[in-house]
Amino acid sequence: MLVLGIESSCDETAAAVVEDGTRLRSSIINSQTAIHTSFGGVVPEIASREHLNRIVEVVDLAFTKANIEQEDLDGIAVTTGPGLIGSLLVGVSFAKAFGYALGLPFVGVNHIEGHIYSVAFDNPPVEYPALALIVSGGHTNLFYVPAPGRYKVVSRTRDDAAGEAFDKVAKMLGLGYPGGSLIERLARSGDASAIRFSVAQMSDGRPDFSFSGLKTAVAKYMRAADMRALEPDEEPSQAVKDLAASFQATVIRSLIETTGRMADMHQPRTLIVAGGVACNESLRDAASSLAASRGIPLYLPSRHLSTDNAAMIAAAGSVRLAVGERDGLDLNADVTLRLQNYDVEDENLRGRVHYRL
Repeated sequence: MLVLGIESSCDETAAAVVEDGTRLRSSIINSQTAIHTSFGGVVPEIASREHLNRIVEVVDLAFTKANIEQEDLDGIAVTTGPGLIGSLLVGVSFAKAFGYALGLPFVGVNHIEGHIYSVAFDNPPVEYPALALIVSGGHTNLFYVPAPGRYKVVSRTRDDAAGEAFDKVAKMLGLGYPGGSLIERLARSGDASAIRFSVAQMSDGRPDFSFSGLKTAVAKYMRAADMRALEPDEEPSQAVKDLAASFQATVIRSLIETTGRMADMHQPRTLIVAGGVACNESLRDAASSLAASRGIPLYLPSRHLSTDNAAMIAAAGSVRLAVGERDGLDLNADVTLRLQNYDVEDENLRGRVHYRL
């Protein structure tokens, strides 16, 4: 089965062709980072217009790289949410029109679920139950996955996502946008134990994440230490490098400690760590150590598939299409889309993919 995936939830226009849900035939990503950098973040109106300008050529290039024709496709999968409404609508509208013109079935895919399926290309099949940490600029959630397509949120962020916290702290330091890779680069030369920031604990006892307080702690530290944002082309001092390393270490400690507690509680057979922040080498190392200490395999996507991409959307959509699921022309974008858990009433259906999107 050949499936075209389309992803346009934020500021990457992406298309991919995936065979049988696990073989990557092509993956094209048109990044808008250079466009939004001067604004210090993604400007929704600019993002949606850039998607309109690029989506046709990105899809065409995906066919060229896959060495197939449009008529070879068996279906289409497209991100329907969560994300920026203008950006999502470009992808959804294109997918519906393309599917209608070619007489192809199409399905909408939850962007977060796509990240869970991003590990399908570089790892053996997932063994269930699994625990999936999805950590990016817009999302920080920990899912218990008892079977394919069944999800239970066991931890979530109460405020900023981890990637968002990276971006905001990078802006405080005058590093630019996007902040994750910039802070990681500085942290390599810094002392992660130089500043001891606290990991947030929820007053209600839930194992949720919170990074807003850490962001405030960084701001307070900078004021107390009389640190200012770097000027353009200014060489970072050792103090700035130590601050970057200490901040990064605290974010990772929060993610790993909570994931470890949930792993002890749910006893998964696979640990998945995915999303844009999964590109971070220190997080990958910490997750590897955690998985090894529990004796469970760690599944990570390649760095190309950690950030937003269409291959993961095609992989998730392939499973739905394979069991005969279809969406109609009334399919629409939904910025508040959630992965929702529910009980399987028919024992014979266990193991199949079920969705409530």
